[in-house]
Order: sequence, then C-alpha cells, then structure tokens
Amino acid sequence: MTSDVLSTPESTPGSTPASETDTATVVGVRAPGGDAPYRLTDGVDVDPVVVEIVEGYLASVEQEVETSIGRTSRSPMIRDAHDYRAGIHDKHARKLTGRSYSALVQPVIRDYPVETMKPGDVFFHNDVYMSEGGIGHLPDLCITAPVFHDSGDGPEVVAFVQAFGHHDDIGGSVPGSMPSTATSVFEEGLMVPPIKLWDGGVPNEAALKIMTRNSRMPDSLAADLDAECSACLLGARRLTDLFERYGRDQVFAAFDAILDKTTQTFRREILSKIPTGTFVWEDYAEQDGVDDPRLHTQRITLTKEETGGPDNGPRLIIDFTGTAPQAKGPINHCGDYADGSFLKKWIAPILRNLADTPERMAELDVNEGITPLIEMRFPPKGTLLTPEFPAPTNARTFVILRLLGVLAGVVAKAVDGKMPADQETIRYTGVYGNDLEGNPYLMREVLGGGSGGRYYADGEDTIHVVPDSRNLPTEFTESRFPFRVESLGLALDSGGAGQFRGGLGYEKQIRMLADAHFMSIADRSILSCWGVKGGKAGAPFRVTIDPDGPNEREVDALVDAVEVKAGEVIRIRTTGGGGWGDPLDRDPAHVARDVWWRKVSVAAAEADYGVVFAGEVDPDGTAAPEVDVDATTALREKVRSERDADAPFFDRGPGYARLSGGATSSPYDFV
Repeated sequence: MTSDVLSTPESTPGSTPASETDTATVVGVRAPGGDAPYRLTDGVDVDPVVVEIVEGYLASVEQEVETSIGRTSRSPMIRDAHDYRAGIHDKHARKLTGRSYSALVQPVIRDYPVETMKPGDVFFHNDVYMSEGGIGHLPDLCITAPVFHDSGDGPEVVAFVQAFGHHDDIGGSVPGSMPSTATSVFEEGLMVPPIKLWDGGVPNEAALKIMTRNSRMPDSLAADLDAECSACLLGARRLTDLFERYGRDQVFAAFDAILDKTTQTFRREILSKIPTGTFVWEDYAEQDGVDDPRLHTQRITLTKEETGGPDNGPRLIIDFTGTAPQAKGPINHCGDYADGSFLKKWIAPILRNLADTPERMAELDVNEGITPLIEMRFPPKGTLLTPEFPAPTNARTFVILRLLGVLAGVVAKAVDGKMPADQETIRYTGVYGNDLEGNPYLMREVLGGGSGGRYYADGEDTIHVVPDSRNLPTEFTESRFPFRVESLGLALDSGGAGQFRGGLGYEKQIRMLADAHFMSIADRSILSCWGVKGGKAGAPFRVTIDPDGPNEREVDALVDAVEVKAGEVIRIRTTGGGGWGDPLDRDPAHVARDVWWRKVSVAAAEADYGVVFAGEVDPDGTAAPEVDVDATTALREKVRSERDADAPFFDRGPGYARLSGGATSSPYDFV
C-alpha cells in the first residue's frame, strides 16, 4: 500500500535544484495498493518557492498540533514525558512530514472511504492487528482527522492530520496495560478497530464511556483523548487555510514535489554510499517474559541493487528471513502489513548516518518519499515480525528497537564500520499502589540511555529514541507520588569503551514513602549494546532494590509487580551505548577528562583504555588528572601484544556467552 512515483528524470519534481529551474512539473503517482495510476496534478507547474513554503507550513502545523496536545493533555506519559507524536498525510495515506515517525492512515481509509467522510469527523483506533502495522501495542492510541477543501463541488478530503501516543492505561491484566507475562493480546487491554469517534463535530459519548470505563485512569484518558481530537481538528483547519491560499492543484503538486525530493536526495546522498552486494547480520532480544531467557533472533539480509528502484535507479532489499518464531510472550511486532510501510519509515532514519556530515544528517527528513527505495521481504506468518493473532505485543519495543541496531550493524559491515555502535534508549519503569492518603496511583516513566559511539565522535548521554521525549521532572513526581528522588545522574562506566566512547545511561534512585509495586518493561539486561570495529559493548540495564541494605535484591528487567516496602530505595541504571574503535586509540587526555567528569572510573581508565595516571587521582579536583605518558605507552603496547589477532568486528559483551551456550560471538560478527 505504498506509492510509487511515476515520472521521468526530466520531469521529476525536485530532481533539478531550484537555482537551475523556475518550475517543477508533476506527472503523477501510483495509488496505494492499486495497479492503475491516479493523476493528482497531471502537468501542473509548481513554483519551487511554493514548494518550500508548503513544506515549512506542514512542519509548522505538525509542531503546533504536538504543542497543543502537550499543553492540554493530562496524563504524565503524554504531557510530561512527551511520548506522542503527530504526522500529516495526504488523502492517499502518504506521510508528508518527516520530523517524527507516526502511525498510518491506511486502516482508516480502508474502513471508511474518503467519499463518506465529512467535516468534523474524527477517527480512532488502537487495534494492533487492524492497524496495518502502524500501532505496535494497545496503549498507543491513534487519532485521525480528515482535512477538507471546497474547490467548487463541495467539501472533499484533501489530507489527514494524525496524532498517536502512549497512554497510561487502557485496561488489561496489570496497571499500565503492559503485562510482561501475557500470552495473548486479550490480556493487554481494550482493542478498538477504526471507529468514528467524532461524527460531524459531535463526540461519540458511548464509545468514550466504554474506553474510559476500561481504564484505571479514566479522567486522564478522557482528557488526553479530548486534547488529541481538538489538536488534530486545529491542524485540519490550518491545512484548509493552506489549500484556500494556493488552491488544490498547487498544493497537491507541492506534496508530490516534497516526497520526490526525499526520494532523490536519499538515492543520491545515501544509497550511493552503500556498495552493491549482499550483507547479513543478526541481533537478539534476550527474553519474552514467559520462557527462560534465550536468543530471539532478528536477522536482516541487506541487498543493494543498482536497478529496480524509482526511474530504474538503485534500491535496497531488506529481507527478514531467519528471524525467530513468534514468542509466547509479548515481544512480537506486526510488521508485515501495508508492504512494511511503517517499518520502512521507522528504520530508514538509521540510513541518515551515511550523510556527508552530521549537520547534513540532521537536515534529512524521512517521509513517504523513502518507501520507493526500499523493498521489504518478510518470512511467512508465525515469526517475531509476522505474528499470528492473538499473539501478545505489548513489549514489541524489544523487536522494533533491535531492528534499528540490526540495520545499523549490517550497513556497518558494508561500509567498513562507518555507522554508530548500538544503543537501547527506551524502557518503561514505574511504581504503583496507594499514596499516603490511600488513593490509587500509577507512575510510569520512559528513561533513556546512552547512544553508540560514532567514527567521528562519542555517543550522546541519556538520549531517547522518541523525539522530544524526556524523563519526568523530579518536582512533578515528588508532588504527585509517594516517593522521593534521591539522585539522578549519569551511570559511571556505563558507556562502552572505544576510540569514541559510547554515551552513558542514567542512574536514578528513588526512595518509596509507602509500600508499592515496581514494574519494568526493559531489554538489554543480559545482552549489552554492541561495540563496533574494536569498540567494546556498553553496560546493560540493571535494577537493584534496597542497594547496600539488609534486603538488597536484583530485579528482572521484565516484571509487573515486585513488592517494595516503604523506606526502600529503587536504583535504576539504564544502558550505555556501545563504543566505536579501539579503546587504546583514544586520546589519553580525553580519558583523563572523562575521569574528571566522573564518566569513567580510574580503574576503568586503566583496564579499558590502558591509561595510567601520575600520583593520586581526585575526580573532584579543579582539573583533569595528569597522565603518566611513559606508563600509558608501555601498558598499551603490552595489551596490544597479548590480543587475539582474529577478533570479531562486533563486541557483544559478556552476556552473549550466557545465552549462546558459551560462544562469545556470532558467525555473522566477522567481516
């Protein structure tokens, strides 16, 4: 159900720089899922200046919708953690904006043809198996509002504004609707296929009552839905103004030009960096919440072909054959719908790392224009990426986040490592129970982690894969929930060692003021974020309750209801990114600075980087410690001489051997 550009190099909008032409002629695009082309703007000349205006306008509307949701929603997950995003799509379900990923419009227009829609309609869905792959788990609720324009024959649908985000509770067997031991989607909450939530501006009160009745936090859910519906209708009005200003044909032509510019840019600047050939790599989720921990394989066979893409140019084939069977527990993801349209746009941002500079990488948006360049091939039904209903999916982040790393790894094999090392920058942790007044509460937080080192720079500390998302403010959580945040900082030594070090994860300690239950939906507690081209793996995720106390205990990464007594501390350490390049090639002055900044310990400086300091080291001093140059040179030479000459290209860390039967690397880890 993706769209294929039907144009020639001579007439393709965006194929000629604006400085060399005054207009771009739009020829047409292929209808999603259909064989015959439809002509949106056949033969229409569009001024490149208008294209730039429309592109900027769409980005502005997208940000306005997100800002409106953030300022009017109620739940901490939406309002404070910003775990939501907006998107703008044309009437044929092509995503036009590229600042953030979003869900899909396909399931809405599948069940409600555009000719039956009217102004004021708003659609809702969260059913994983009826979302065409755009919804990963039931707490992600999706709102879609059609945009109308009257060009003389009455209002017609010309675009869609969509918002979807992770909500606090939609029912199910545990608070938060993410049961770690679920074996069926029916345990995970209320499933709603696409429905009309507002009909001509009138809310469907019956549907809202059903949804809020199934939530443990009905007031927050009702407020969030109202905020999202209102924000999408606001965005729809803004887009109607755009069509009224420039006319339908000019705006449609601009839409085509925006998408084609992405196609041409990625073909020219990104695909050209990948050599022709076939490359294979795999990585793993470590557990599914039901079976004992084991390697749940996700494999990508990447093929770069010089023909077969738009205008018979290059294309990428991403084949997931070799991916493990679907899990009993909730780590499955429904990726094989709509020709993998969601997954294409989800993983394509990884390819931006091949841009000439970091600054250029930041300029590259990922919209529907990326999809003609990628063909996805899925294994038959019954795998982690092709689960059969009613397989559970609430922890599908274990799969879709790992796919980002698998693509980065397989591309790294193709380009001599010029891709970032691995990261795992999302996991859900939280506590629930009754507060000091006896009222029930649920606090859930999405904590980030360190990103991977790059061939030109260290990884970033404590980032989050969801754009603009953040940890919850201490002032907010302490005023709302019965605990005290005793510390929040960087986890020492969590970044993987390398010539360019992996970014650090969080260390957060909270002391409970009332008895509670702790929950966690997290991966990478056994397996680490891998290092590349000599870089070492980062530190894994770890939760300790009552550290250094009489009841100290380690907590599994995938749990629903671990009891925590009043007065006990919960210490959470999130993952560090993998390192890039040989740690013995890191500038000793940078290692000394890391010790001074309390990112690397003195012991790790010597053990991992071969750096020896002169005299006693005071990390709290007024300057970085002094490096003993002679001792450092001697130690590094000794370590190099004792190394195995046939080391793998990827370092997976010590946890891999535990799950692999003793092997320290995969056969695919060598180049």
